[in-house]
Amino acid sequence: MGIFDLFKKQPAAEEKKPEAEQTAASSEKPAEPAQPVGIFARLKSALKKTTDLLNTDIRDLFKKEGRLVDDEMLDSLYSILVKTDMGVGPAGRIRDRVKTDFRGRVVHLTDVIASVKSELRELVAQPLQPITYAAEGPTVVLVVGVNGSGKTTSIAKLTSYFRQQGKSVVLGAGDTFRAAACEQLTIWAERLGANIVKGEAGGDPAAVAHRAVATAIAEKADVCIIDTAGRLQTQTNLMQQLEKIHRVIGKQIPEAPHEVILVLDATAGQNAISQAQGFSTAAHCTGIVLAKLDGSAKGGVVIPIREKFSIPVKFVGLGEKATDLAIFDSDQFVDALFEMDGK
Repeated sequence: MGIFDLFKKQPAAEEKKPEAEQTAASSEKPAEPAQPVGIFARLKSALKKTTDLLNTDIRDLFKKEGRLVDDEMLDSLYSILVKTDMGVGPAGRIRDRVKTDFRGRVVHLTDVIASVKSELRELVAQPLQPITYAAEGPTVVLVVGVNGSGKTTSIAKLTSYFRQQGKSVVLGAGDTFRAAACEQLTIWAERLGANIVKGEAGGDPAAVAHRAVATAIAEKADVCIIDTAGRLQTQTNLMQQLEKIHRVIGKQIPEAPHEVILVLDATAGQNAISQAQGFSTAAHCTGIVLAKLDGSAKGGVVIPIREKFSIPVKFVGLGEKATDLAIFDSDQFVDALFEMDGK
């Protein structure tokens, strides 16, 4: 969550074929807005797997009109929450909140849902955090993430997001070790009206980053988005490469990169936590794009990421089009998880 099936060569299985292939915007005619009018309905649809699990399983705890909140009930609630990929820590906090609020009492489903939602809001609370732009000159956005996380597609979505605001964009194809990544970015750049800077296959990613920033400065571009290699976060050489890119960019624009966006695959579950651990240290991440939140993933992984790393989830990918990107709203996220109950 294969997105580039229209390519003549079959790329790595990082992304899917974008429906935007047929309707993607040119630089003269952007597509639909990046934050469409039915965003809550789309978020609810994207969280369907988690929502169904929560609403069905928690409701099953209340087969009678009321339910005594005892150890058995609390253990069952805890098990249900863990299955959403939120992890044992957050699940334990929510269980303890319900225990504190209701232990020894007979309660109704709506009472427990209200308590769960209240604790969830505290766990994922964050202000709306769009991109922090440079005071002057190009805003440099470094994008990191493991292969297969949806990184290339997320860069296309970010490009579309900026283009919808009328901003000029330069892309840096810094994943020089994967030919398909450069090819994919080139096609997206053409469709979305962005310039692109490329290097030799297997070349120095930091050199590409340097040239991309230099191009953005020379062209007075508003935004420069730089792709990076996506090998596993446990590889020391990759982490060192990211640190080198930071140094190279910082020599040209001292405050850059202004944003370091970590792309996480919502379908990866708890493995996304280890990805965040590795990249947040080496790349100094400022925000997360949670990709592939399209209904097939359990969206609870947002919760332990927010709890453990305090890295804001800035955007979520809600589909396969270049425009399928939404600013993450923590209140909407919690409401969408329980929308089937009308609460």
